[in-house]
Amino acid sequence: MRDETKCLHEGYTPRNGEPGVMPIVQSTTYRFDSTEQIGDLFNLPVAHMYSRFSNPTVECVEKKIAALEGGVAAMCTSAGQAASMLSVLNLCSEGDSFVSTAAIYGGTINLFAVTLKKLGIECIFVDADAPAEEISKAFKPNTRCMFTETIANPALAVADIEKLASVAHSHGVPLIVDNTFATPILCKPISFGADIVVHSTTKYMDGHALQVGGVIVDGGKFDWKNGNFPEFTNPDESYHGVVYTESFGEAAYIAKARMQLMRDIGAYPSAMSAFLLNLGLETLPLRMERYCSNAMAVAEYLSKCDKVAAVRYPGLETDKYHALAAKYLKGASGVISFDIKGGKDTAVRFMDGLKLASNEVHVADIRTCVLHPASATHRQLTDEQLVAAGINPGMIRLSVGLEHIEDILEDIRGSMDRL
Repeated sequence: MRDETKCLHEGYTPRNGEPGVMPIVQSTTYRFDSTEQIGDLFNLPVAHMYSRFSNPTVECVEKKIAALEGGVAAMCTSAGQAASMLSVLNLCSEGDSFVSTAAIYGGTINLFAVTLKKLGIECIFVDADAPAEEISKAFKPNTRCMFTETIANPALAVADIEKLASVAHSHGVPLIVDNTFATPILCKPISFGADIVVHSTTKYMDGHALQVGGVIVDGGKFDWKNGNFPEFTNPDESYHGVVYTESFGEAAYIAKARMQLMRDIGAYPSAMSAFLLNLGLETLPLRMERYCSNAMAVAEYLSKCDKVAAVRYPGLETDKYHALAAKYLKGASGVISFDIKGGKDTAVRFMDGLKLASNEVHVADIRTCVLHPASATHRQLTDEQLVAAGINPGMIRLSVGLEHIEDILEDIRGSMDRL
């Protein structure tokens, strides 16, 4: 099936007489015929037993997203931040390190540089645009994985996934890619060598600002038996000696994440959240097409506006990342970052002057919204980290929605004219 069909039919297939729409299984518990059956599930969880880490409704959505990304399995989480955190914690323990590109979402930078540091895990930030040889120097004997974003938030840098995957694999570790801004409709990182994909499903996948969520997708291609990951090949004493590579094969990574981390941390979404997410997924291909066309029109306008110093949008032929976008993306998504002349004060006046677009801490919605990253999502970063993330005081992140393009442009022009 093509993506448009997968979005409608993957994950849930009704049998004779069953509901045509994926049902909401709003239950925390599941009943069994015997004590022995429940005991067996604590040896090897092959069925739902408690909704802290699995649920039938959520499972349908997990299967759909895995199919869209070309992975073997997926695990939904309560937020995109939870997905990023668990994707790393599934590989790193106290005393380990991992490498991440620097131009990523501010909340993820803080998670990696502050919170995981408190757990004894070191994050080594690198310039994604540096030559492979330079990036390779950042890896240490205790480095366990590499992390990047397909389209960086909000710098809109496009990752050279094949280059980064090659570097990671040369050190025997997997590449994790945050594919939130691209979605599997515009890019499938696993097909370019990525091993694990994460999303904030709060963004384009949901698209309607209805639920906060995340997901981790296991590509199923990494060799966990290469000697660097004994926790996958040795018995897990916290789960009755299960060996993940033996019991789960190519889905060993996601099985370990669910059986260890989700079991203990419980950052699992509700059935209702999964139901709402599924509604967004069903129209994702249509929405991504419109996001891309609307954003291109806005980017072209901004690139010609005399009050704008610079525009970052990979769809523009003049953009630094246009060649990489042409290689990896089927569209440049709906987010534009631009620097307005006059710095922060002018940026604030422009944003406050918008009538249609909303000032909000969100992105990738069906409604156009704006944000000032330096004082909001990336406020906690140092000046050096802001520069590394590609952010300056005059940068505005504009998330173009699905309104009529002329209404969006009139709103932007009107605020520009009032500066």
